[in-house]
Amino acid sequence: MTPIPITIITGFLGSGKTTLLLNLIPQLRVANPSYRLALLKNEFGDVAIDSQLAASSAVSGVQELLNGCICCNLVGQLAPALAELRDTVRPDRIVIETSGSAFPATLAIEVNRIARETGGQYVLDGVASVIDVENWSGYEDTSYTARLQARYTDIIVFNKWEACDERRFDEVRDRVGDLEVDVAWVKSEKGRVPVDVIFGIDGGLARALTDGYLAVPQNRDHGHGHQESQHSHDHQSEVEVLSVTLRGPENAVINASKLMVLLKTAPKDEVYRIKSVLMKSSAAEVQNSDQNGYVSTPLSNPSTRTRYILNWAFGRWTFTPMEQFVDERDSSDGTPLRMTMILAPYESAKWKKKLEAGGLLELDGSESGELTVTKIA
Repeated sequence: MTPIPITIITGFLGSGKTTLLLNLIPQLRVANPSYRLALLKNEFGDVAIDSQLAASSAVSGVQELLNGCICCNLVGQLAPALAELRDTVRPDRIVIETSGSAFPATLAIEVNRIARETGGQYVLDGVASVIDVENWSGYEDTSYTARLQARYTDIIVFNKWEACDERRFDEVRDRVGDLEVDVAWVKSEKGRVPVDVIFGIDGGLARALTDGYLAVPQNRDHGHGHQESQHSHDHQSEVEVLSVTLRGPENAVINASKLMVLLKTAPKDEVYRIKSVLMKSSAAEVQNSDQNGYVSTPLSNPSTRTRYILNWAFGRWTFTPMEQFVDERDSSDGTPLRMTMILAPYESAKWKKKLEAGGLLELDGSESGELTVTKIA
């Protein structure tokens, strides 16, 4: 049996991992229309936003690991999830897209261990780390994990550089150079990278990582007060997560104009990510952050409702209409709004009060909704 190649795509919150993956799929289909790509997606919250985006983009199969980090408290679920994809999809390749807080070296070690224990049913092809050029300097100093993601990788994809000048890009490259690693890198074109750059890299670093690697002190703290080879840092303390639900009567929709106020005013040094599945009226207009025009609605009847996926990262956002055939998780199916907010440390209490005070997440019209805001991390 030919081993199934596995590619790990990692990167800090909002770096553009899912966009990179979605831009690889059309390239694969052009080269081979029957190519089967499976996705194992680790979401830091409890709403499977990116998985639903992938499911609507011709990914052959998706497995989700929610409410935790795949490299530590969810690591025991990795082998069963891979086996489920192997048996049900029979994929040509599996992509593991990590949460923004994952430590790639630990995950690579676990994949290598599973490959050995299954008699070579899988092979780790490589680790690709995505860096958001526009925002990386803003959070790199406070994120131990962001440094590890840039350090323990086979290739770095510099993303979201188009709005920056060359000085900014050079600064980010210098910051990566400070990590004293010799690693290949490539600039994306609005999240697009040639598929051969990411797949088939035969990553030497990823393949070399074994269980004993983290047990041996590497003396690589570089003045940060951490031995980077030891996964002793509580990386999940770098962010806080709110789970938000807005319930209402049948056929209820969200107030789009108030939602837009939230998206336009949320400070990106406090709010890292907003991911949501929501229901809006086809007559209500919402706008992507990089468009002058409004998001088109696939239904012409203004009395109908449309399901959207909202993806917000560091002050930029997109609304994507959901295909009707895409199944939702039970927690969000039919609910006017399910949202995950990933925040900077110590911001969750303030934002919980702000949302509960009203004026940002409400139902449209005279309907009264039930808003629940819960801190889950």
